[in-house]
Amino acid sequence: MVALHRLQCLLKRAHMLLLCLGIAYLMAGSLLLLQRSSVRVAHSSLTNAPPLSLAAPPVALRTVGLGVRARSRWATVPVSAGGGRQGRVSASRSLGVQHLHRRWFHNLLPEGSEQNLAQHRRHKGTYMGCFLHNASDRALGGTMLYDLRKMTSSLCQDTCSESGYHFAGLEYGAECHCGNRIGSSRAPEEDCSLMCRGERGSPCGGVGRLSIYKVEEQLPGHRKFRNVHYRGCFQLLKSIIGTFPIYSFQPNLTAQSCIETCTDKELPLAVLSRPHCFCTWTSSLFSVNDPFSGQQCVPNQTAAVPFTTHTEQDHYHVYQTPVLDSRCKERMFLPQRSSNLVALSSFPGAGNTWVRHLIELVTGFYTGSFYFDGTLYNRGFKGEKDFWKSGRSICVKTHESGQKEIEMFSSAILLIRNPYRSLMAEFNRKCAGHLGHASDAQWKSKEWPEFVSSYAPWWASHTLSWLKFGKKLLVVHYEELQNMLIPQLRLILSFLNTTVNEERLLCAQSNQDGHFKRSQQPFFDPFTPDMKRMIDACIHDVDQALQSRNFSGLPQEYLPR
Repeated sequence: MVALHRLQCLLKRAHMLLLCLGIAYLMAGSLLLLQRSSVRVAHSSLTNAPPLSLAAPPVALRTVGLGVRARSRWATVPVSAGGGRQGRVSASRSLGVQHLHRRWFHNLLPEGSEQNLAQHRRHKGTYMGCFLHNASDRALGGTMLYDLRKMTSSLCQDTCSESGYHFAGLEYGAECHCGNRIGSSRAPEEDCSLMCRGERGSPCGGVGRLSIYKVEEQLPGHRKFRNVHYRGCFQLLKSIIGTFPIYSFQPNLTAQSCIETCTDKELPLAVLSRPHCFCTWTSSLFSVNDPFSGQQCVPNQTAAVPFTTHTEQDHYHVYQTPVLDSRCKERMFLPQRSSNLVALSSFPGAGNTWVRHLIELVTGFYTGSFYFDGTLYNRGFKGEKDFWKSGRSICVKTHESGQKEIEMFSSAILLIRNPYRSLMAEFNRKCAGHLGHASDAQWKSKEWPEFVSSYAPWWASHTLSWLKFGKKLLVVHYEELQNMLIPQLRLILSFLNTTVNEERLLCAQSNQDGHFKRSQQPFFDPFTPDMKRMIDACIHDVDQALQSRNFSGLPQEYLPR
């Protein structure tokens, strides 16, 4: 009996020991899994997770007292939006956690990985180092873009080079900033250990830190710029021209050389009359006055004659440089949540994304969305990931047309576009994305007539439903917004009860295209006579409904076909 009792005690002790060891093993495994999952969030380029599983960029307060820069709709920990003590403590703790994750990650790296990082840093351009980039210390102040799926150091450098900048900086593993000068001090290199989302081994900054590269040098006259536009020929007073911040006398002046000069100075307008080149900000001088014909801008004096001998008024060529006007670059969520939800409603293909871009430029606030489009979020529409009823967006994109969905909004901007253009734009988007075009085979396939037969009636029913159930409407026609941008934007700002900022209006005019304007497709007519009869009937119904509600009818170009 004694032996049996001792055996039972021994077994009980063994069970207890095994239980304790099992618990310890599970706790250690959970801690390890937690650490590694944190690393995956900070270094998501090491995983093949689909776009929807990507976490939002680490929270950082970019403008004191003006709200959080971006936040995932799945975030569960509230962050103070103000610039007070609680907000600073939250940001500090977040930064500390990120540093712990970085140290943990580097301890897991196989031997030799640090040398691989150094080699990748010299892969293209010249790596300058890690620099501060926060609300008080901005390393680079030019254009910025986002790509949360495939950002690489090469993509960022190429984009900045094409936009006329000499430096490219990467932040959060997914954001690209450009500039012609570095305006902040260095940070410890370990602060820039987040990897690029689109490639392994390349540093892409950190929380409030930029990994900065000097892009490859190109000879003058050979630099390839994008988003350069000719604004026209303007007659300007000598006294006005003399106030422009940059002046350059170039005996062999060309439009390209003047644009390069102004781009290097990070100014959005190049104003030239050979041999004189001026650089300045966007102003009402170039939007209120009607441009003259280009023939009036021919040189009227030789290169040897100094600028001081110009007449009181002269004609100048004006070009929009690739530099983004910084006065409308910064955006944020509303500082206080609004209980009034404003819809930006349109039929698909009516230019909703373009109008959202304009509204964000002129108001400085993010727009939201009833849906989630990862492509739009990845390219800078931060409101895409925010819950549409959060009240943090200036307005919310929707294509819904049911009574219940309409009555959830307090008011709405109803955007209407020519159905022929809308149908073609939406078919292009379905076949080739936001910027592409459907192929000839797709236009000639049976998908096109099926698409028209189902979508054309929806174009009409969408507007009719909003006219019937909408509580407060502002009707905006896409074509009028194109032709009269500033007056239409003023109407939108008034409807949104937002203060008009003249600088932002002019800035929006200069940067109106954005990154989501589809390149012009050569016009062709894919509509059969039967399609046209159906669409014209829809146009007639909508026109009558608008006039019955005391709105102006559809533009004349809609009717007849």
